[in-house]
Amino acid sequence: MLHDGQRPYPGALKALERLRGSGARILLLSNTAKTEASNVGMLTQMGFAADLYDGIVTAGDDARDAVANDLEAFYRSLGPRCLPLTRPNERALAQCPSHALADTVEDADWLFLLSMEPPRESIASWYGLLERAAARRLPMVCGNPDLHRATQDGGLLEAPGQVAACYAGLGGVVRLHGKPEPRVYRTALARLGVERDQVVAVGDSLPHDGLGAVRAGIAYAWVAGGVHLKEIGYRWGDPAGPDPARCEALFERYGIRPGHVLPVWR
Repeated sequence: MLHDGQRPYPGALKALERLRGSGARILLLSNTAKTEASNVGMLTQMGFAADLYDGIVTAGDDARDAVANDLEAFYRSLGPRCLPLTRPNERALAQCPSHALADTVEDADWLFLLSMEPPRESIASWYGLLERAAARRLPMVCGNPDLHRATQDGGLLEAPGQVAACYAGLGGVVRLHGKPEPRVYRTALARLGVERDQVVAVGDSLPHDGLGAVRAGIAYAWVAGGVHLKEIGYRWGDPAGPDPARCEALFERYGIRPGHVLPVWR
């Protein structure tokens, strides 16, 4: 949770600089479908220098690696042609040496869900396609399991995880990648090369960052100023911090209790 896709969140850059200055190793774990290289470029443009972190593990890279290299039966049985579900200019995110890109449901063996920009790409705009794919029993690989994308005013936009949930509701078989799924944490821990008890996961989403940390057996620090802003009635920059009672109710609702709570990045 460093930026909203266009600019850094208030305090995020300073927090990263302070952490790096303390000697901490920092690996960014993102549910974006984009590649590590493209994310490094984007962060650099926003002012996050590449030497402020040790690398980026993305949900999209995790999904592409699984499709190309995972020996699990699910991936071996996918078939040679996938239909990308992405923004119009991001079909290349679905490219892997192991398969070709289809243009229609009828020509596809499986669906590769990676990105969207609502309302142009949304559950509503893709619903007919999803119904046809479910009727053909096409499996789906989702390389971005986020349910929402937060805006700095506390608004929430649809994200690919909602599309994946809709497809599962239609009877489709879905394999998710990224937080909170275990595979991406195994990759991240291997890249860090440290023990689990030496790692703290920091993020704003309880069902993604929090649940992923719990499943991976690592500590979790929750940033209150994110996707749960409206649920706790909090505003960015409020010096009083979030209301403890509302935070406790939120933790109870999700069944996740963070070890640390940060009002916002500092």
